Amino acid sequence: MLIILLLGTTITRAGAQDKKLPPLDASPMDMAYYPVMYPYVVRVKGEPGTLVARVIYSRPQRKGRKIFGDLESYGEIYRLGANEATEIEFFRSVVIGGKNIPKGRYTMYAIPTEQKWTIIINRDTDIWGAFKYNEAKDIVRTDIPVVKLTTPVEPFTMVFEKAEIGANLVIAWDTVSVSLPIKWSDKAPATTKKK
Repeated sequence: MLIILLLGTTITRAGAQDKKLPPLDASPMDMAYYPVMYPYVVRVKGEPGTLVARVIYSRPQRKGRKIFGDLESYGEIYRLGANEATEIEFFRSVVIGGKNIPKGRYTMYAIPTEQKWTIIINRDTDIWGAFKYNEAKDIVRTDIPVVKLTTPVEPFTMVFEKAEIGANLVIAWDTVSVSLPIKWSDKAPATTKKK
């Protein structure tokens, strides 16, 4: 009986080792928080702070390509990254483009042009790319100016930065950067303070 048990355990282990795991994605998924580094600063270090926003996105690499106006066409809907469309979650009501956005999870898109991007917050979630984008589910569209960068950004990058009564979501790739203002709807700033 012991021999049969040992043989069964060996076969199970061999079968588990033979499973083929997927390779590393060329555009790995990443996450940005506001307050910045919320899990570490608040949960690990124990500093005070309340989670306000989180963005989940995939990070394609530039790889020497011209991105905007070439790989990503001007005037067309863009998923903001790669793979699944970028999702943003608010843990409190915010104001974007003068419109109140209730707390919840949303998809973000952009329509880039050379001078400005139209940022779109949409009710649909769990969307692959922008293939099933539904304009009827837009909550807000707001235009933000393009800033030209002298040093190209290799991976598509999204990061929150503190602003006077909210935060800015900075989006950068290649030689382009835009900054989406997000305001707290009650104007009470949510910050992380040192003890």
